[in-house]
Amino acid sequence: MWDVAEDVSRFPVVDVDGLPDDLRVRVGQIAEKSGFVPNVFRALGHRPAELRAFLDYHDAVMERDSGLSKAERELVVVATSGANSCTYCVVAHGAILRIRAKDPRIADRVAANPWTVELTERQRAVVDLALALAVDPVTFSRVDLDAARDAGLTEDEIWDIGAVTALFALSNRIAHLTALRPNDEFYLMGRLPRDQN
Repeated sequence: MWDVAEDVSRFPVVDVDGLPDDLRVRVGQIAEKSGFVPNVFRALGHRPAELRAFLDYHDAVMERDSGLSKAERELVVVATSGANSCTYCVVAHGAILRIRAKDPRIADRVAANPWTVELTERQRAVVDLALALAVDPVTFSRVDLDAARDAGLTEDEIWDIGAVTALFALSNRIAHLTALRPNDEFYLMGRLPRDQN
């Protein structure tokens, strides 16, 4: 019987030691930095080629030095994951957003209702474009792009919003499929000074 309170996923999970060498190194570096292994890597680990592809695309989209700031990228993740009702991504990336934005309240406000949360004008433009693509992609049009441009977003930043939204549409659906449970550690990250987490 599957027990959501205990299990990480509805599907098999792999501990870091069970990963191929290259993935063991990559996930080990993430675990060393964060202090724990995020459950998404354990859940995807039973399909190493998919975990490798996910990490490669994640790093290409989320770790770029140009375009959106890293906090803005996390804002896109939390807004679209909230709209997609993805608990794992809201909790995990909400923690990262709190840290990168240096704001312990922003992630909860954005996840609860990304359409009406008070944001700066630039943040609002970022979130609105991401939501237009995430929630109703069949009606996404030049109108959405023009609104983003009118708000001052560059073509590079607009592409970033689309790429992050697309990556996390995939991530949200995998989390739904697997009933992926967020690590307990994520809940306090960015809420308290680091030495109290």
